[in-house]
Amino acid sequence: MAEAEFTAKGVRIGKRLRSLTRAGQVRISEGRLQLLTSYGTEIDSAPVQAVRASRPWFAPDDRALADLNGKRYSLTLGDHDPAPGEPGPPAARRFIEAVRRAAGRNG
Repeated sequence: MAEAEFTAKGVRIGKRLRSLTRAGQVRISEGRLQLLTSYGTEIDSAPVQAVRASRPWFAPDDRALADLNGKRYSLTLGDHDPAPGEPGPPAARRFIEAVRRAAGRNG
């Protein structure tokens, strides 16, 4: 398996008002975005080019939205990047940048 371009652990993943996992994982690897439960079971995945990542309006800095396969997922990542060697998910801003970079979109 190739090195992941982006990995975030301890991510709360939800769909509408329903929480799917409180300690999930988001991974971008080999041109695909995967949303995984804390046990590693896939919730959803799609080619990065088909994913739309954004920040919701009027939400804290730790929130991001990901549209995959016609479904919108709410992701709660860290509100700031953890210190080197410290556990915790990276900031939502880094997730959005990673999706855009992997899909070949700038800005």
